[in-house]
Parts: sequence; structure tokens; C-alpha cells
Amino acid sequence: MEIDPYGWPAAGTLDVRKLPTLASEPPPPLEESRERLHEHQRRLYACQRYGVLLVVQGLDAAGKDSLIRTLARAMDPAAFRAYSFGRPLGDELNHDFLWRVWPRLPARGQVVAFNRSHYEAVLAERLWPVVEVPEEPDWPGRYQAINDFEHHLHREGTRIIKVWLNTSAEEQRKRLLKRLNKPRKRWKFEPADIDNWLSRDLYLERVNETLIATHTGHAPWHLIANDDKDDARARVAHLLAETLAYLAPDYPRENIECIDRYRTLLAGPED
Repeated sequence: MEIDPYGWPAAGTLDVRKLPTLASEPPPPLEESRERLHEHQRRLYACQRYGVLLVVQGLDAAGKDSLIRTLARAMDPAAFRAYSFGRPLGDELNHDFLWRVWPRLPARGQVVAFNRSHYEAVLAERLWPVVEVPEEPDWPGRYQAINDFEHHLHREGTRIIKVWLNTSAEEQRKRLLKRLNKPRKRWKFEPADIDNWLSRDLYLERVNETLIATHTGHAPWHLIANDDKDDARARVAHLLAETLAYLAPDYPRENIECIDRYRTLLAGPED
């Protein structure tokens, strides 16, 4: 299958269930990308011109947590945040589905990673509604709301990187079983996870529809083969590093007059 730069089929209709889950070519080395992340995130923070939002979506056991931890280790925590979105609760249920996202968006100079995101409102909530409603929600309307929301963010200086971690059924089964066999990871399981596993095919149908409806020029989806975790982490790290290098290729220009005055004030007899 011929794949475009975003991981989409170069021709034909998208079917996420038929996409590769193992990449055919090796990614750039992870450590090289982490070094670039470290430097260019600092430049992004110094320039204060753009914010970057990384949206990570994937099935249970796709490795979303570990991916974000890998990226976080390369960046200055002063300008990096990560948030996880589960089922809406409490006050979140009394507002529109984007309400809980707004306070967690990146400021200029920041990188923010979403572990799941506003896309839960058209994925998990579509299969497992959180509240009883008199009518079926307007799903195409929600897609349009998301596209408008992301377009607004782009216009205001937030660059959005959306990642779908594409994992095969067999690899997901192995990872879930491995979780069960590790006491330190069993806490992640809850009864709803059984329904998630049994509804995998239906969930992927919703994913497929969502990807097609929200793949835009200002916020495209990057479809990452995910059966090899190390490979997937290296690809996302490279993608983020490339974005930061483009947005902040250098530090802001120095104020020479200010620097000269400050140097004069600090200079001692031996300087």
C-alpha cells in the first residue's frame, strides 16, 4: 500500500483497519529527535509566538502514556504540560463538549500534550453515552464544531499535531494481557474495558469516520503504525521536533542596547 506523508493511503478510501501497523522504513533515531526537541522547545518558549498542541489518540494499551513520557523527558517542564481526558464528569456535563478543553490549551511558547482529547466526544461518547439525552447528538455538527475550533486555534497561533496510533488486534491483545500479568499495571483496568475490547471493530468504524471528517489542512491527522512502540515513539518525536524547528528556528533577536548597558553595570575592574 502506498502511503502519503501523513500515513494515509495515497489513493483510494481510508480504512483504518487495513492500514499498516508496522512501518516499512526505520524512523530517524529517537535520541537525535529528543536533542532537537530539547533545543527547539526552549527557542519556542523564548520566542513566545506560537503554542503547540499535540493530540494523541489510540486504543486501550496503545502506549499513549509512555509516548508522552518519552517526549516530556526531552523538554523543559516550565513550558510543557500534559493532560488526560476521560469520561466527562460533574460540571463538565453541564457545558458543551469543548468547554473542558479550553483551560488546558497551550499559551504562546508552550507545548501541551493531550492523552485522549476533545475527540472523545465523537468516539467513546458515541458508543458509550455519558448522559441520557432525548435525541441522538448531531455527530456531523460536532465534527464541524471541532474543525471550526481547531481552525480558530490555528489562526490565533496554536499549531496542532494530531496523532492516531494504529495498533493491530493481535498486538493490542498481547499488550492488554501483559497488563493483566503485571500487578503494577492492573489498576488501569475497569469493567468498561471489557466492553471496549469487545467493541473494537465498531469503535474503529467511528475512528475511521472521525479521521476523514476532521483531517484538515490546518490540523491534519498523522497515522502512526504502532505495533512497534519504539518505532512509534521515534516517529512522533521526529514529527514534533520538525514542527518546533520550523516554528522556532532560532532565539529572538537580542536587544543590543540593553545588553551593552547591562554589561556596563555588571562589569568589574577585572572584566
